Order: sequence, then C-alpha cells, then structure tokens
Amino acid sequence: MLREFPPPPRADEFSELIKKRLEEVRDAGGTRETVTVDWNGQQIHVDVIDLPLSGLYLNPGTHRIRAQRTHKPDQDRNLDKDPFGEAGQEYLTGLLKAKPSNPDLRDPDFDKLKEDLSKFGQNDPGLVTHHGVLVNGNTRAVALRDLGKQSMRVGVLPPSFTQADVDAVELALQLRQDQRRDYSYINRLLAMEEQAALGRTPEQIAKEFRIRTATYHQERWILSVIKELNDRSASGGGIALRLVDWEGAQERLKELQRLYVKLESLDRDQAEILKEWRLAAILLDFSKTDVRHIDEVFLEEGYLGKTLPEELADSGAASQAESVSIPGLGLDVPAAPSAVSAARALNDRILRASAAVRNTTVADAEKAQAQALLDEAKDAFDQAIDSHGRDARVRKRKQLAPARLADACANIDQCVVELVQARTSNSLDEEAFDEAVLKLQGSLRKLAQQAGRGMPNPGDGVSWLLAAATMEGNR
Repeated sequence: MLREFPPPPRADEFSELIKKRLEEVRDAGGTRETVTVDWNGQQIHVDVIDLPLSGLYLNPGTHRIRAQRTHKPDQDRNLDKDPFGEAGQEYLTGLLKAKPSNPDLRDPDFDKLKEDLSKFGQNDPGLVTHHGVLVNGNTRAVALRDLGKQSMRVGVLPPSFTQADVDAVELALQLRQDQRRDYSYINRLLAMEEQAALGRTPEQIAKEFRIRTATYHQERWILSVIKELNDRSASGGGIALRLVDWEGAQERLKELQRLYVKLESLDRDQAEILKEWRLAAILLDFSKTDVRHIDEVFLEEGYLGKTLPEELADSGAASQAESVSIPGLGLDVPAAPSAVSAARALNDRILRASAAVRNTTVADAEKAQAQALLDEAKDAFDQAIDSHGRDARVRKRKQLAPARLADACANIDQCVVELVQARTSNSLDEEAFDEAVLKLQGSLRKLAQQAGRGMPNPGDGVSWLLAAATMEGNR
C-alpha cells in the first residue's frame, strides 16, 4: 500500500541548497544537463545538479528492496517508525548491498556496479525529491559512498510531486530495459499490487510492466498465496515466513498456478491438495523438475501416503470436522474434505518449521526440532517423488513402441497423399519409391519377428502382422 513519509531531518535546509544550485545551473547559460522522466503519460525534463552524498537519503519506500525489508522484522519495524534515522538508513544500505534471494549474502552485482563506478565514474544521473530523498540511484549512492566519493549527480523532481508521483516515476524508470539491476521477483509483485491499490486497471498495469494481462492476474494470484502462507506460518513471538523467503521460486510458483487453474474447474479438492503439496515441496527446496512430479497421478496413486512417517501423516486428523460454525450467523457449513484438511495441516507444520529455521531469534533447541521435522518431510517427499519418477519412466518406455508405430502410420498416410499428387503431376520417381517400399517390407518383417515373441494371445493387430509376414515368407 502507498505510504506517505515525513520530510527527512534538515529538509528545509537541504531544499534551499537544491534551489540555489538549480538557479546557478539555469543562470549559467549554455547547454544544461537534464534527465527525462516519464510521468502521468508524458515526459518531463528535469535539471541535473551535483549534491553532497552526505545530505542525500536512501528511499525507504523504494520498490527495489520492498520484499527484502522483511528479512529482519525488528529492523523493518524500526525503519517504519524512523525512516530517515541512522539505524533505518543503515539497514537500507545493507539490503542494497545484499543478494535479493538471501540478504545475508553480499550481491556480486553490487560489486560489479561498484567496480564500474570506480573505473568509469557515474554515467547516468540519479533522481531525488526536492527534499533530497533518492527516487532512482539508491544502489549507486551506496556504491559511491563506499568508494569515498563526496557528491552525486542527480536530477531534481518538482516540489509539487506527491508520494504517488514519486512512486510512479521510480517504477517507470526501473522498468526500462536498460537498467543495470532489475527488480527481484517479489518486488515486482509488490509493485503491481501497489499500482492496483491506486485504482489502475489490470490492462494499464500489464502494459506498464510489459506483460500480458493474463500474466498480471497470474502474478496477483501468486502474491496472494504467498501472503496467505506467511500468515499461516506464524506461530507466536513474531516468528513467521517473510516475503524474501519466496525469492527464487518464481518458475515453480508459476507452474503451480497453471496446474491449479487447469484442475480447479474439474476437481477443486484435487487442485487444493496438489497446491498444498507443491508449496510444501517448494519450501523444502525441491527443484522445478522434481516439483513437476507432484501431479494428478502422484495424488491418485498415493505416493506420498506410502512414504510419510506416521507423525506427519496424522497432521490433519484433528482438523477433519464434519462442519464449521460461522460466528455471529449461527450457521454450520460443511468442512473441507479430510484429504484437503490433511494436506493443509501437513503444509502448516512445514510452514511453521520453515519459519522457525529461518528466524535468527529462535532458540537452538527449537530450531533443531523444526529442522528435524523438515528433514523427515523432505525425505518422505523425496522418496515419493523418486517412486513416481521411476514409474513414470516405466510407463514412458511402455508407450515408446506404440508411439513410434503411430508416427509411422501418420507418415504412411501422408505418403499416400503425396503419391497421388506425384502421379497427377507425372513426377513420381518410381525406382526410388520401389526401393523405399522394399525397406518398409524389411522393417515390417523385423517388427513381426519381435512382436511374435512373448505374446501367447496376440490381439487383432499383432495377429494380422504375423499372418502378413508368414504369407510373405511362404512366397
């Protein structure tokens, strides 16, 4: 959601400095450096000036690290309370240097940017509000400070710009194709949600993000699922999964959404169970190819039920009520089917254990217990996925020969059409065709020899093939 931030410390003093430097640039004459800004469907050109880095503030509302802010909830809350304080700005600095998928690690892309700035200097200007809050160039500002630089070239937005205007400008700049460092996946989802909250239509948002409208709806579904799972993972004491924990799961989440939409209209319960299991597998860090094995056959054959330990298999026993009462209305509605409840309960335990393992404030004993549960669950999923994979390979081998024969039939049917056309145009190479037919004869004899082995009761098709080969052999 859009949030208005208070002016930073010494805002009026810094605004006066900005005003003076803009006047100096305009009074100097000659060609002025400007930066083009997309705003409200039009382009405006703002003047570029040099400003001291010590007076610039990192933007607490930047979309670049919106999800990463949840990495340390206590520091995130402090940043909300005091966005321009020393502690909050230091937290933002650390996040801008970190990997989006794991803020505990330094991002190699940041070091590449720093090296580029050291060798070639600042090629493109940043962008600030009239109070000195960076709209674009937050990461560059951090890198320049690390290099010991004293100033930064920035364009200055008009004083009349609101926070909504500032956010729209930042989004437009960051979505350009020539940016050095794209938004992380979750931050893109959050930016779309923010645009929707401003009343923009799905078509408008999709156009701005350069995606199809169907993709926009897919992304909103994924974000809603992530937020629901984070809420379900909460187990007291502020321990819960964070938005940043889902970075890196983009393709697996998209495949899940496509499977869910396909199944929901046919069998909603099946869709819900597979959704819970796939999400659990994603949390357990299975690869995309492994997660794909959790499909309709995986459910119908009960692979997971055969490998789950009794403790985890009974996760949903307590939640299998016949009905659920709606408070205030005095109505009872049917509860979710037991299989759906069991899948959801199993995933809830995995969610809470994952949150505990990822949280640095959890006691070692509790973390070890949570890790043991995750290890048990991963082992069960691993065995089930492996069993399904082996069976799938066997099924595929069983279907290879019939599939090859079906392809051959299609080619022969096409050959009939092309033979007629060649005769009509008097362009048939009869000798080549005769040689090809002889090769077909040999191939059919080989096929008949192999088909006749191990089939005590052949069907009509194989019987015909054997009879044809026998007749040919007697000639």
